[in-house]
Amino acid sequence: TSRASRATRLRVTVTDGRGRRKPAPGLPAWLAGLAPRSAVGEVVVALVGDRKMRDLSRRFRGIGKVTDVLSFPADPAGLSPAPTPCLGDIVIATGRAARQARAAGLTESEEWRRLALHGLLHLLGYDHERDDGEMVRLERRLRRRGGLPVN
Repeated sequence: TSRASRATRLRVTVTDGRGRRKPAPGLPAWLAGLAPRSAVGEVVVALVGDRKMRDLSRRFRGIGKVTDVLSFPADPAGLSPAPTPCLGDIVIATGRAARQARAAGLTESEEWRRLALHGLLHLLGYDHERDDGEMVRLERRLRRRGGLPVN
C-alpha cells in the first residue's frame, strides 16, 4: 500500500482540546501517511496545556502528574456502526512536549509527531508495558521511516 492510500484510510484532526481546530503544520498528513495498515478511521489529536493534562492523568490513570501523551480509544469493543470508525483521541501536553523537545534537541513539531505516533499505536492496541517489545520495535521502525530520531 502506498503512503498516499494509507493517508486516505486515516483522517487526523488536530484540536486545542475544546474541539477547535489548531494549526499543527504537517502533523495530520505525516501521521496518516506513516500509520500502520490497521489504522483505518478517524483520530483527533488534542494539544492541551499541562494543567489540563494533569487533570486528565489524575482522572483516568489515578496519577496526579503531567504525562506527555494519553490515548483514549473511542470504541474499545469495536461495535461502532459508523462507516468510518473513530479510533479515538490522542492528547498531548504541549508544555511537557516543549521541555522534552528541548532536552532531546528536537523541534516542538517533531516532538508532537513522536508523541502522536506513540498515542496512535496505543489506540491500535499496542502496549509497550505488556508486549515483549513489539510496540517499541514498530515505533522505532516508523519513526525512522518518518524522519525522526530513533533513540
